[in-house]
Amino acid sequence: MKPALQLRISQQLTMTPQLQQAIRLLLMPVTELNTQLEQLLADNMMLEAEEPEADTADMPDPMPDTAVNSGDDSGDADNEPWDARDEPAEAAPEPGAEDMDSLLWNETSGGGTGFDDEDGRPEPSDRSSETLHAHLMWQLETEHFSAREFSIGEALIDAIDDAGYLGEPLRAILDMLDPAEDYTLAEVEQTLRKIQALDPAGVGARDLGECLCLQLQQLATDVPGRELALAIAADGLDLVAEQQYAMLRRRFSVSAEELDAALALIRHCNPKPGLAIHPAPADYIVPDVYVRKRQGRWLVDLNRSVTPRLKVNQEYARLVRGDSAHTVLRNQLQEARWLVRSLEIRDDTLLKVATCIVERQSEFLDRGDEAMRPMVLKDVAELVGMHESTISRVTANKYMYTPRGVFEFRHFFSSQVTGDDGSEQSSTAIRARIRRLISQEDPASPLSDSQLAALLADENIKVARRTVAKYREAMQIEPSSERKRRRRLTAGNQG
Repeated sequence: MKPALQLRISQQLTMTPQLQQAIRLLLMPVTELNTQLEQLLADNMMLEAEEPEADTADMPDPMPDTAVNSGDDSGDADNEPWDARDEPAEAAPEPGAEDMDSLLWNETSGGGTGFDDEDGRPEPSDRSSETLHAHLMWQLETEHFSAREFSIGEALIDAIDDAGYLGEPLRAILDMLDPAEDYTLAEVEQTLRKIQALDPAGVGARDLGECLCLQLQQLATDVPGRELALAIAADGLDLVAEQQYAMLRRRFSVSAEELDAALALIRHCNPKPGLAIHPAPADYIVPDVYVRKRQGRWLVDLNRSVTPRLKVNQEYARLVRGDSAHTVLRNQLQEARWLVRSLEIRDDTLLKVATCIVERQSEFLDRGDEAMRPMVLKDVAELVGMHESTISRVTANKYMYTPRGVFEFRHFFSSQVTGDDGSEQSSTAIRARIRRLISQEDPASPLSDSQLAALLADENIKVARRTVAKYREAMQIEPSSERKRRRRLTAGNQG
């Protein structure tokens, strides 16, 4: 062994800070991007936001029929490549735009907030500004609580989250109380039972089963299915979530009709009672692009209304140009130029990908899910000349407003199934066909998975029975035996 010198030539790709910034901006959804740009505007004096020149009276109607930008394509012709001496052209503003209980409560069953409505519908949520904590404290002060119970009740209410659940063990709450008062665990448990009797029903529960039991216990004892519903809430929610109704019937030795009555009571309960007092704030989706149809062609427009358009402050740029003394300002100027360029790259990439998706899925926009074409990341990457990883970043958390609704970019991507004639079908389209066939079936003789597979084969879509079952379960559609039993039960109740 002796030391030696070797000369070797190699290549490697190094991500510069500018490239990292461009990728980071590409990945951001529009709301996060807006927050980031506001921060950069405050930190970098070389950046400034462009002010729209058009008078607000000349702006397009903010809510046209298709809720998209009413500007034409000619505005894009003014957008020239970025240069440090040029400012980006102005554009007319566009309109802005599983846990267990999710398995137990789907869109069709819903979750009520009580049983006071005579027509069986859930009571509307209280949309006032009162918080759950304030609502419970008001009841604590007006109900019959002793001084010791009041102190314990305050600690219990502090531990109840916005959904209405007690988030701390009773032993931990006991440890938080004044040790000089010599509180006992039995006192905490007794006070908790009194808190659980307050409004809204189910508040103060330690888990979903206890929450349901608290609400079911408020029903009159002669309500059909009450006792069975209590038993299921205490020891059977796992089977309900898995839709194992036959096992539930065997476990509790009941008929199908008795089980249906009990499950109806459970589904009428509210799995998150606290939100009836203090509803969770709505999460709004801001679309990144708008899609509209003009003269028979689908057009895509970027949504610039919620994101400030940035440019380099030319006055400051002239002051530091050629002056080596202002190092900090020169660095900010370079960062500002890179940011503006990165935003242009982001917009251009987003528009290219969205346009490619719309061109390939135009039949879906015209006819719906059954016309969805199979498409994977590689298809778009080849068309726009980018890497699949870039397409993956562009389509993550990006939304498209269309006349059919707001969709995430990734909604348009799906696997493919090849028919007997060589045609390719999207898995989304196959699910839509299964849903249509089931909606058109004879209620007295529902279609089995094998029959659905045979009907799909008649349409040149060859899929296995187990594939049909997988798609059906993904859409939360019951098997034919359960659909037949439920429809027979419904017909009997109506009769």
